Amino acid sequence: MSVAKPISPALREWAQSIVGPVHSVRDVSHDRPNSRVWELTCDTGLAFAKLAPSPKFFGRETRALREVAPGLEPGTAPLLLAADPHQQALLLSPVPGRPAKSLTLEPADQRTLHRQAGSWLRRFHGGPGDLSAQDRRDAAAEMSRAAAGVEKHLERAKDLMSHEEGRTVRWHAADLGRLGPLPSGYIHGDFQERNWLVGTGPGTSPFGAVDLERARPHVVVADFVPLACGSWPGRPDLEEAFLDGYGCVLTAEEERALRCLSALDAASAISWGVPNGDREIVERGRATLARLEVQAA
Repeated sequence: MSVAKPISPALREWAQSIVGPVHSVRDVSHDRPNSRVWELTCDTGLAFAKLAPSPKFFGRETRALREVAPGLEPGTAPLLLAADPHQQALLLSPVPGRPAKSLTLEPADQRTLHRQAGSWLRRFHGGPGDLSAQDRRDAAAEMSRAAAGVEKHLERAKDLMSHEEGRTVRWHAADLGRLGPLPSGYIHGDFQERNWLVGTGPGTSPFGAVDLERARPHVVVADFVPLACGSWPGRPDLEEAFLDGYGCVLTAEEERALRCLSALDAASAISWGVPNGDREIVERGRATLARLEVQAA
């Protein structure tokens, strides 16, 4: 069981300078060491105070909240109320709904959720004209960094992965470098059910998403990796519903890129998950490599 993380007096005081007196505070962080988010109850309702894990994540989330979130359907993403670079703190509006991970949904409702998620993500990604020339260069650089970083993950996981698993990862890392240009956009960066909200009340949007600290220019298929490694295996109906909502069918090059990026994600999951005791993420990584191993043989 995780221990509640207390909000610092400095962060609470800063939040109160924006939203007024805070009457109660509830820790709503994810169950990982670098997640620090608190729900604040104040006279005007709810707000969320968040400490970014690093300056890089603070910059990414701040930009996404300022430039991308305001263009989405109201109530489907948080709005930035204030940002404090000194504390790497963000004050966010609430997104109505219940966390998707907390709900027990029937298969038909799961398909509806994934269809709505695909539709939301397509709007978030935007079109080719929404990226600057520098953004497009940054998106291409992300792919290069992904391939180049594989040895770091393999080194960390050298005693944790089998020879076959390591070979699978290296094969897909090499194949990633052989791919041509792919469609780019502004990705969410951690688009999976733990960051989805399901609207349950009248007048609320049926779908929302939070946690934009990994948002950045990248190839758009990179946003499908958490789903391809998590929710979709064994559930092709969810993948079909998602892509139906997204409004496209992946090209052969994008399918190939998705397999390659999934292999790299698996290596990262194992190298991080074992020393941090996250059995779920480790099992997800091993299952991903098992599915990909035949293609690497």
